[in-house]
Amino acid sequence: MGEGAYPGEGADTAQIIRLASEYREAAHSLLARKLNGLSLAPCRLVAVHAIELYLNVFLREAGVHAAEIRGFQHDLSKRVERAKKSGLVLRKRTQQHLEQMTSAREYVVTRYGPEMTNTLSQVNRLMATLDELDKRISSLVRSKPGDGSTSKN
Repeated sequence: MGEGAYPGEGADTAQIIRLASEYREAAHSLLARKLNGLSLAPCRLVAVHAIELYLNVFLREAGVHAAEIRGFQHDLSKRVERAKKSGLVLRKRTQQHLEQMTSAREYVVTRYGPEMTNTLSQVNRLMATLDELDKRISSLVRSKPGDGSTSKN
């Protein structure tokens, strides 16, 4: 990584999809240890990060430059809006959930607002959104001609 380069800018989509998959698996592992609302915070954080990575993969595959994606910061609704323009089709409920996550600032609340956990979406909805993005975006990347590097070995 050269001076001034951003982490991940030189990564290809196969590397990013593998990273997203690892975060998804970690979220599912953390979900299994739920004890109370706060014990779900680590699960939520890694799930939201995986969601962001999956959307980034789709956008990169669609030819969107890393600098433009970085400009979205942690705004999932901007990513979804741009991904829809590039052909991503999501279930209506999933799209609404991603927009709601942004408007409720779930990323920030999950990280810093233990007193606000009651404002977060239900964890089963969060995991369903994560799993849908994995299914749709991973299959798109795997079906790319000549790209066998994204298998889950």
